[in-house]
Amino acid sequence: MSDSSTVAPFYKGWHLFNASLSEAIAPLSAAQLALPVGKADWPIWASVSHLAGTRVFWLCHIFKEPGAETTPFTDPNVGWEDDLSHPRGADELVHALRSTWSIVERCLETWTPETLEQEMPRSSGGTVRMHTRQSVLMRMITHDAFHSGEISLALGSHGLGSLEPWTGLSRVVTAGAR
Repeated sequence: MSDSSTVAPFYKGWHLFNASLSEAIAPLSAAQLALPVGKADWPIWASVSHLAGTRVFWLCHIFKEPGAETTPFTDPNVGWEDDLSHPRGADELVHALRSTWSIVERCLETWTPETLEQEMPRSSGGTVRMHTRQSVLMRMITHDAFHSGEISLALGSHGLGSLEPWTGLSRVVTAGAR
């Protein structure tokens, strides 16, 4: 249960993207996971891998949070999506989503509003940029939403359902009961 001194209450509902995506991916066959997302050479499985690996990259490799060793993404320079000749199966993808979500969840339960401005450097292409915990959380939320949307569109376009993460935050109300 979250403590009111952590940032967890501010990010309530984010976990529903992970749960919805995990549920949608779990029953898919290798052929279904190979369907393109966005561009012809980027399959669903690679997009899911990229989504999950990004969490570890930012939280563990940039912000030095523990947990990378509990995920498939222990090397910050290599993601599953970097090797399109090695497709990943539904079980691997669900494990990647769940194990990386555990890291996100732990950060939300331990980071406080006062620590959101903590900065860490990231070097890329000879440039060093400073990133706050808050900016990284916002980056990951929008990243999860963006790729979940692409995956949902690909699934729906092939008659495989879609993601509905928002239903977990709503409740059904009968007419006149508001």
